[in-house]
Amino acid sequence: MSKTERFSDKVAFKIASIVVLSAIVAVFTLIIRIPVAPTRGYINFGDVAIFFVAFIFGPVSAFFAGGLGTAIADLVGGYAQWAPISFLVHGLQGFLVGFVYNIFTKENLHVNIFLQGFLCFLVGALVMVSGYFFAGLLMVGPGTALLEIPGNILQNLAGVIGGMALAAAVQKAYPPVNNFKW
Repeated sequence: MSKTERFSDKVAFKIASIVVLSAIVAVFTLIIRIPVAPTRGYINFGDVAIFFVAFIFGPVSAFFAGGLGTAIADLVGGYAQWAPISFLVHGLQGFLVGFVYNIFTKENLHVNIFLQGFLCFLVGALVMVSGYFFAGLLMVGPGTALLEIPGNILQNLAGVIGGMALAAAVQKAYPPVNNFKW
């Protein structure tokens, strides 16, 4: 097999992986939705999948899967007005969580798993809560945008806890998954 063939196989694998991971994020986002009436948004479990992708597949995959998956869920689920915001906010959230997580794994920093999870939670929550807050300021006003903050913090907390648990289970069940990070 030539270098070109190997390169194209890797690119095809990465594209296919991102498509599948985006679908997983969309399903996690759509499966349970708790409407937030004042903001015309909803709380969901999409962050579990985004954190999982960030931990297992890395920041680039988490950017595309988190952004595309949540935007698709918004379009399909009747929240089209939030789709571009979801793409940017959750894409950036996934990228930065994956980046922070990679710092600990690539540098072989032996940090307590709870501290690692807490730092990933802080980064993810900061991006997601502030992103939706500023979008909410423009779309629904300051008072209403403030109402969504506690739910978004809880969504991130569920995301990091569920994402870490899911990542640990998948790594234990299928150790070669650790070679899929990019």
